Amino acid sequence: MDQKNSFRQSSIRGTIIVISVCVVMFLLECVMSGSQNTTTLMRLGAMNNIAVAVAHQWWRLFTAQFLHIGVWHLVTNIVMIYYMGTLIEPSLGLTRFLTIYLLSGIGGNLFSFAFGSDTSVSAGASTALFGLFGAVVALGLRHRDNPTAAFAARQAFVLALINLAIDLFLPNIDIWGHLGGLVFGFLLEFLLADRFFKKVNPKLFSVVLAILIFLVVVAVRLGMVINY
Repeated sequence: MDQKNSFRQSSIRGTIIVISVCVVMFLLECVMSGSQNTTTLMRLGAMNNIAVAVAHQWWRLFTAQFLHIGVWHLVTNIVMIYYMGTLIEPSLGLTRFLTIYLLSGIGGNLFSFAFGSDTSVSAGASTALFGLFGAVVALGLRHRDNPTAAFAARQAFVLALINLAIDLFLPNIDIWGHLGGLVFGFLLEFLLADRFFKKVNPKLFSVVLAILIFLVVVAVRLGMVINY
C-alpha cells in the first residue's frame, strides 16, 4: 500500500472497540444509580487519589478512562475519539493504536494522581484522547514529508491547545490528566513507531523509555503523598 495514501484508508477496529466499551460502561452506569452518582462511579472504577494511595486500588488508573459523568461528557469524547482514531489508527495498526490509547489513559491518570486534587472523583476518556493528540503530533514529526501526516499533526496540535485553553476556564476539569495523556501519547508513538517506521532507532528508544520510566516513578512517588 502506498504510504502517502494509506494514512486514512485502513481499518479503525480499535477506535470502534474503545467507543463501544465506553458506551457499554455508560449504560451500566445508568442501570445502576446514574452516571453522575459518586457511589456508582467509585464502584465501577473512577479515579480517586485516596483510593489509589491508601487502598492501593491501582486498577483505577486503567478503569477510569472508560467511565463518563453525564451524557454530554460521553458524546463529546466519543466524537473526538472517532475523529482522532480515523486520523491515526490506519498508520499505527490495531495493536499499536490500542497500546498507545490505553497507556496514555493510564499516564494521564498518573499525572492526575501526582498533581491533581486528592479528594476529587474523576473519570473520562479525555486522558486517552489527549494521548491520541500527542501521538498524531509525533506521527507528523516522523513523516514531515507526507502532506497528510503533517496536516493531521497540525490539526491535533491546535485541538490540544484549544482544549487545554478551555480547561483553564472550566470548573471540575482535570487539566493534569489531559497534560499527562498528551505527554504519554507523544512519547509512546516514538517508542512504538508505526506501520511505516517499524524499526526504532535504539538510542531514541532508550531515551524515550528512560523518560517514560522517570515520569512514572516521579508521578507515583508524588501521588503517594496525600493532602487532606
